[in-house]
Amino acid sequence: MNSSTSAGLYPLQNAHGSGLESSSQFSLKKSLPIKKNDAEMLTRRDIQFDLLDAIFSDTTKVFTDQMPGNATKKISFSELYINALYQSHKCSKVLKDKMKETPAFAVELGKISLLANVGRINTTMAFFPEMRTALRTYHPVPSLQKTDGNLQDAPRIKNCLKAALLPSEQRKSPPASLADVLEKLRVGAKPPTSIVNLIFIMANQTTLLARSHFDPPLDFLDLFMPVNIPSSQRARAFLWLVYHYLEDPTSSSPASPSTNPFADDYSRAHPGKIPWLPRLSSEDMRRQGENEDPEEEVEWGNRMCAQRTSFLQRLVTTNEVEKKNKGAFTSQQVLELAPRRPRAPRQVYKGDDKEGFRHYAPQTAGCGSFPSVARNSPRPTPASEAAPPQPQPRHRTMFEHAFHIVSTTDPLAESDDEYDDQVRVDYGQRLRVLNRLRGRSPTPPPRRSVAERRNPVRNRWDPYSRARKRKIF
Repeated sequence: MNSSTSAGLYPLQNAHGSGLESSSQFSLKKSLPIKKNDAEMLTRRDIQFDLLDAIFSDTTKVFTDQMPGNATKKISFSELYINALYQSHKCSKVLKDKMKETPAFAVELGKISLLANVGRINTTMAFFPEMRTALRTYHPVPSLQKTDGNLQDAPRIKNCLKAALLPSEQRKSPPASLADVLEKLRVGAKPPTSIVNLIFIMANQTTLLARSHFDPPLDFLDLFMPVNIPSSQRARAFLWLVYHYLEDPTSSSPASPSTNPFADDYSRAHPGKIPWLPRLSSEDMRRQGENEDPEEEVEWGNRMCAQRTSFLQRLVTTNEVEKKNKGAFTSQQVLELAPRRPRAPRQVYKGDDKEGFRHYAPQTAGCGSFPSVARNSPRPTPASEAAPPQPQPRHRTMFEHAFHIVSTTDPLAESDDEYDDQVRVDYGQRLRVLNRLRGRSPTPPPRRSVAERRNPVRNRWDPYSRARKRKIF
């Protein structure tokens, strides 16, 4: 088949002019990562669900098993990719057990991981509604969350992918370019690298891939974008590339017929080119009925978005309350830290303009008071003039006691002359509060020097040390 015939069979433009529409679509600057606000669900069109389903549902067993000891076994792409995730040393035991127990969850994890592998899912996304950090945004994925497993968040998925290497690549650096991969195949290393690392390389060297295997203006990343190309054809082109670089690059050699199991007539007629990717109009794509969200998935996604919004509102309210109450001690909290004890009534100063200033005299009947000591006391009071016994005053709170001191105490008086037990009790309570707030005694022992801490015995002064060292003749 010559080039003119093939051009007639595979035109770049159809009768409806969809080729021109597609050309302008692909020539625009692509924004590869999916951009969504927090609590917005990822639809089937966002993740290109039909493309992922076509890739992981392909049962062609032509890929070499990369698990140790199975070098001669051939498996499908789905098994190859899920096994690579399972063998990653960053894959937790809980995740491995869930992948074993629920194969459907393993497939869902493989699909979301492939999107992260090519860069469609960036590390700011998470799939758990109660996520608190502000560094990531929550997005339900109804089409990939039909099991009860946790899809993890994008950073954990990315770490798992980066650690999905062959045993030989864990001891030395893996290939970093397509040339390195082909060189390892040339010397007989098969597989040349892990499937995850190969996809990382192809996503990084998309321009080189486009020049070698694609017709302009397409490139490798267009396979995962919402473009007007059927999902089944894009999945076939992707699997063709994986087989070409992972199994046999000579399968598409011009010197011999193509042996790539994913080749079509176009790729056989044009060695080194991927299978034909038909460009359709937007209306033709709508008639295809691809990536349409079922009603139950839309309802579940809206319900999860509402749950996320409600969680954020509660979180904001809680943070505001915590900020207002941060560092504030209520009187009740202080009293709980320092329990009450019976207190003696505090004595007040008795001033008399005729006799001049004199210190107060402690009461003799006070609860817990010291024995009365008369200082500059006036004439004895007759028994007939003695005041009747007063009722026992109630115990004051810490706030009431402080107010009482400020109102009744002379600040110029000598505090050492106050024989009031209630003052001593108050000081003890304050000290206990300080101890609890600081978490240690208010007067720690003096710190020793570094030399003393290293050798305390050696640095101790001994008055007889020199006498012992003297020689006695």
